[in-house]
Amino acid sequence: MLNEREIESCYLGQFIPVHYHHNMLMDANRMHNFKAAIDYAVKPGMKVLELGGGTGVLSFFAAQKASKVYCVEFNPDMVQEARKFLSINKNGERVEVIHADAFEYLPPEPVDVVICEMIHVAMLREKQVEVIEHFKQRYLERFGGPLPVFMPEAVLMAVQPVQQEYDFDGFHAPIVQFQQPGQLQNGTSELAQPQVYSLIDFTQPNEMLYRWEGQFVAERDGQLNALRFITKNILAVVPERNSTIDWLNHYMTLPLTEPMPVRAGETIQVAFAYRAGGQIQSLQAAMRAVVQRQTAALPAFAA
Repeated sequence: MLNEREIESCYLGQFIPVHYHHNMLMDANRMHNFKAAIDYAVKPGMKVLELGGGTGVLSFFAAQKASKVYCVEFNPDMVQEARKFLSINKNGERVEVIHADAFEYLPPEPVDVVICEMIHVAMLREKQVEVIEHFKQRYLERFGGPLPVFMPEAVLMAVQPVQQEYDFDGFHAPIVQFQQPGQLQNGTSELAQPQVYSLIDFTQPNEMLYRWEGQFVAERDGQLNALRFITKNILAVVPERNSTIDWLNHYMTLPLTEPMPVRAGETIQVAFAYRAGGQIQSLQAAMRAVVQRQTAALPAFAA
């Protein structure tokens, strides 16, 4: 009998289908930025651990400099895939692919860098935060400090009120939409600037519940019918260049239950709450938005 966490893992969690991993290999934005961050963070001779290794590509990047990489994967199909791919790639022999649960695994020795990419927009569905928090506690109990460098090092999460088109050849369907970042989004009108609602710093203890209330000032007239969630992963901090190597997830736009008109200058109040690793529906059910109406000025009376 599977427990609740194992059931969720099979739904997505750590147990992502093989074809999903293949799609990630074809995501140039993800691949280029992780390769650059790993090349920066991993120094020659280091020991590296990857939690949730998938096809093994991030472990492969690390193996170009590391002397040893432990690649942990929960899905037995992906274990076989990773071993096959690494056997035909340069320095693949430096990677040990281990069939284990990332919630439980600890390496046999201290490591310098931990790579973990169990990341979904808004930290939903996948178990990134929970896996890292469990790992830090178990690692310190076995090896003491200091903790290894984590990749990503931090995550910024923001939310933005938008007007989203939901007409599909005459069929009206308010659905969850994922959008490529950095591109003009047809059918999306930004009603206000995004606001950061959470900063996750993996060097610090992190809560599993995100609860936020905030206000936006509408910049244009429109129909407020959705919230767009933006997740920026800070893969590596590069202090000598005063910069970071980042990776933006696809934007996620969630429809509101009750659309409402909004005019420029009006205040939009937004609130929501959800747990890290929870389902998208749990966030959507908790979303609340209210527009504070402007009142027309009364005419002045003559003296």
